[in-house]
Amino acid sequence: MNQETDLHYGEDLVSLTLAAIQQERLHELDDKLSALTEAELANLLESLPPEQRTALWDSCPESRQGDLLPYLRDEVRASVIGTMAEDALVSVVQVMPAEDMAEVIDDLPADVSEAILDSLDAENRKRVERVLAYEEGTAGRLMSLNVLSVSPDVTLAVVLRWLRRHETLPAHTDSLMVVSDKGTYLGKLAMDAIVTGNPDTLVENKMDRDAAAITATTSEHDVAGIFDRCELISVAVVDDEGMLLGRITFDDAMTVLKDEADHALLKSAGLAEEEDLFAPAIPSAKRRGIWLGINLITVFLAAWVVSQFEEVLGQLVALAILMPVVASMGGIAGSQTLTLTIRGMALDQIATGNVRWLTRKELTVGAINGAVWAFVVSLAVYLWFNNVGLSIVIAVAMMLNLLVAALCGVGVPLMLKRAGADPALAGAVILTTVTDVVGFFTFLGLASVFLI
Repeated sequence: MNQETDLHYGEDLVSLTLAAIQQERLHELDDKLSALTEAELANLLESLPPEQRTALWDSCPESRQGDLLPYLRDEVRASVIGTMAEDALVSVVQVMPAEDMAEVIDDLPADVSEAILDSLDAENRKRVERVLAYEEGTAGRLMSLNVLSVSPDVTLAVVLRWLRRHETLPAHTDSLMVVSDKGTYLGKLAMDAIVTGNPDTLVENKMDRDAAAITATTSEHDVAGIFDRCELISVAVVDDEGMLLGRITFDDAMTVLKDEADHALLKSAGLAEEEDLFAPAIPSAKRRGIWLGINLITVFLAAWVVSQFEEVLGQLVALAILMPVVASMGGIAGSQTLTLTIRGMALDQIATGNVRWLTRKELTVGAINGAVWAFVVSLAVYLWFNNVGLSIVIAVAMMLNLLVAALCGVGVPLMLKRAGADPALAGAVILTTVTDVVGFFTFLGLASVFLI
């Protein structure tokens, strides 16, 4: 392998890494791999089959393994941890930031978690336990405890001298948190105000008192929404009494948004949110088989509806040819509405007050598209089969199915959410079943009444 090869992150690097592992020359890529960010290297690990993934992980310095673990998906992280000796795992995890350590500890067996906590000094153990005290999926789990705070009664000159004594500042430090003597959050002091302000000005005269804070019990979904809407870089996290606990930065919020997008995409296909692309075949088959079984039941339901019109199908073969057209158009139209509705729910854009308007709008869209495409299909059917009655029947059936699809596209995810089910997981299955059954029933039912 040529060490001068110009590597970049992507398919080429995956192929070169696999080749280097196979040839036992992985050391030749050390410089290139060390130049990758933690997120890029984590994605490379997830792109490798289990045996090669272990080889790459073992080649990573112990100091970097702790940085990588939080970037790995749960299932991949579990597979990597499963290859490590307990003492090595303790050594890697105990140097991680408290919030990252809490995330990893949640995935470990109780005895290993306790061993890690026992290895920490009193101060660090207290920090980790503070984070673990909050439920997973809340701001308390997402926040970093590494936050800089100042008093309101000191001058900007004092603050600037204090900052210069730090070798580095926490990542994405756009401002300092201003707190009272008791630790109560009062506002934020922007870094540009420190640099450009009059050195003799007191912090309380330059701070932003309106800079809102997030309570530690706020859901991470709501936190990500706040960052997305308000274009924040960082936000303070406080307890119910307003005491400053930590801060959340935009990169953490963007990670939540990305995870939610991945969640919606995978759930729509009936896949586990953290499914490992290179997981062993048997566990993957079991997970996916459940939803294939559910889908099979719905297919048999649609087949049963068709079987009720066996005599009609025998008399007019064209019906069998055209059946998929009606069902497919309804399924596509319904999926469009379903996707928009789930997206709106994820962004908290749908509430009780606007559901009726949204339903009317989607029904109108369904009626317009239904009329246009029903005309197109009926014209094509007439030219194909030279049968006016068949053209009218398929036009009416398609129009009705697109209206039902629009209604289900809005109603199904809302009903599933109210029932405590995941709309992204079950919505598509229910919608497809409804549009298939309604499409077949209306088309064949109308044909049996008016054509036979």
